[in-house]
Amino acid sequence: MTAYGFHASHEQVPPDVLLAAVQHAEQAGFGAAMSSDHLSPWSARQGQSAFAWSWLGAALQATSLPFGVVNAPGQRYHPVIIAQAIGTLGAMYPGRFWAALGTGEASNEHITGDAWPRKDVRNARLRECVDIIRALLRGEEVSHDGLVTVDRARVWTRPPEPPPLVGAAVSVETAGWCGEWADGLITVNAPVEHLRRMIDAYRGAGGKGRLHLQVHLSWAPEQAEAEAIAHEQWRSNVFPPPVCWDVDSAEMFDVISEDVTVERVAQTVHVSSDLGRHTEILAEYAALGFDEIALHHVGQEQERWIDAFGAEVLPQLKDAG
Repeated sequence: MTAYGFHASHEQVPPDVLLAAVQHAEQAGFGAAMSSDHLSPWSARQGQSAFAWSWLGAALQATSLPFGVVNAPGQRYHPVIIAQAIGTLGAMYPGRFWAALGTGEASNEHITGDAWPRKDVRNARLRECVDIIRALLRGEEVSHDGLVTVDRARVWTRPPEPPPLVGAAVSVETAGWCGEWADGLITVNAPVEHLRRMIDAYRGAGGKGRLHLQVHLSWAPEQAEAEAIAHEQWRSNVFPPPVCWDVDSAEMFDVISEDVTVERVAQTVHVSSDLGRHTEILAEYAALGFDEIALHHVGQEQERWIDAFGAEVLPQLKDAG
């Protein structure tokens, strides 16, 4: 049965309010949670970007939910630090934590002052980081000289079983590449046929583990309000790769999204005041075989949609199996 989770968007909601929201989501019937991990928001209007790893410890303690995080090791984060963070949360909350690893975005990574590499180099760097993190979580001492450098590192605090390292992908090609190394796959909402091809590519390349989907949505009791929320908060997030990878500041995202229309936003965010329509869309995604679907209401106010989906959407999805 598909688990429906709450996506904690640190770019939009202050961490204390977000902690209360994920507790509220658990009480409303959500069965999982996941977290973004950014230094910069996608827009100055979003206005936040708390440190995910501090928040994850609090959220795991404050709920009984399983949690995941999407992280980009290799530039802003050294892979040894990420291995230590994963090991600590895995040891404190066994079986409840997973980490998805991706190649990142310039808006977060440029702060080191290092050059933002080409996509093929970022892929190669991520692959090195995955091997380093895995070895450290097995208890090995690691030295490595490559696109990242490690000198005699060891992670001493670890869980009995390493948490899953999930591959993050948005293209069919990257999903197939993740199938070579990942313990699961995570992607974002897209046309059903595209998602089906991603799953086939991942499984066809030997990909194992759970399939995760993050779904961007906007709901309000009136359609005009749902549209206004999505346009105000998420119009800077409509650009496909490589734009979303390479633009390096919230201010620049705001400039290039000045003329984005509500209709354009609705191509990447499910915008509807009809809870039944949201239920139908989520059921279609579940039918593809996703094990966990994380719902991200793109507005900053979280309580109202949590209550609505907890009362009207989640029960229908659970009844449908």
